[in-house]
Amino acid sequence: MNEMLMNGKNVTPCGIQRQDVRVPSKEVLRSSGQVQSLSRALKLLNALAYQPQGMSLSELAREVGLPNSTAHRLLTTLQNERYVRFDNERSAWMIGVQAFQVGSAFIRSRDLVQIARPVMRRLMLAAGETVNLGILDRCEVIYLAQVETKKMMRTITGPGGRAYVHASGIGKALLAFAPEHVREQIFQCWDPRQLTMRTITDEAQLREELDKIRQQGYALDDEETAVGLRCVASVIFDENAEAIAGVSVSGPTARITDARLQQLAALVMEAAFDITQEIGGRWQISQNPAEALNQAGEVRE
Repeated sequence: MNEMLMNGKNVTPCGIQRQDVRVPSKEVLRSSGQVQSLSRALKLLNALAYQPQGMSLSELAREVGLPNSTAHRLLTTLQNERYVRFDNERSAWMIGVQAFQVGSAFIRSRDLVQIARPVMRRLMLAAGETVNLGILDRCEVIYLAQVETKKMMRTITGPGGRAYVHASGIGKALLAFAPEHVREQIFQCWDPRQLTMRTITDEAQLREELDKIRQQGYALDDEETAVGLRCVASVIFDENAEAIAGVSVSGPTARITDARLQQLAALVMEAAFDITQEIGGRWQISQNPAEALNQAGEVRE
């Protein structure tokens, strides 16, 4: 027996509450066309999600491969539930407030560390080095999570540890992709401390380094925090295309050699891209991680 929504509760057409109704099997649902209708409705929503200015009925129907009549019927149902709305002045269908509320529920519930950890673990296994997740905290980087390699000679800075923004891979990556006003605020408060002979302390030189990072999609800490330690980092973006965190691999220069840098950079960018996708973010790096990985080839020690 089909169900319908009445007064916010699931009831049958005869007014029987849902708990008194036997749930239809998958076969019954498929035969009734409900699964197909749901799939089509979701395709309509997905198409509208990429067109903030809206789409006409014919454009939308053509985009998802449906007859105009079928698309209109599904859109009307979605409109009744406020998942879409119709702009009469422009004769365009647009995403509705209920779709925003559902998306906002995901944003409120997501846990960056929890979502990132499986990707970090894969990156550690592929790269063979310790993986870090960090964010900007004013003029410093604070590490949120770490997946350690089992190899000897590994980094010891764990969750809660801090690093200078100008000397760390994650710090430079986040600074490079930060909005301009945020970047300028950081330059006003940064401490250009010389940690090693390789630390960049000149502002003009650091700005040139940030331009390079934006072009290549990753940052390198080349013994700038500690002698004998290298780190390769890239950036994670949120749904507003803003850089919110960085992921990196770090290890001794004896293992992170010049010959491995491009390969590790490709792996790190792939991990940053995967985490961005998992949290519903929008990738803003021109480099395609898959292409970079194919060009770099497999990591070999």
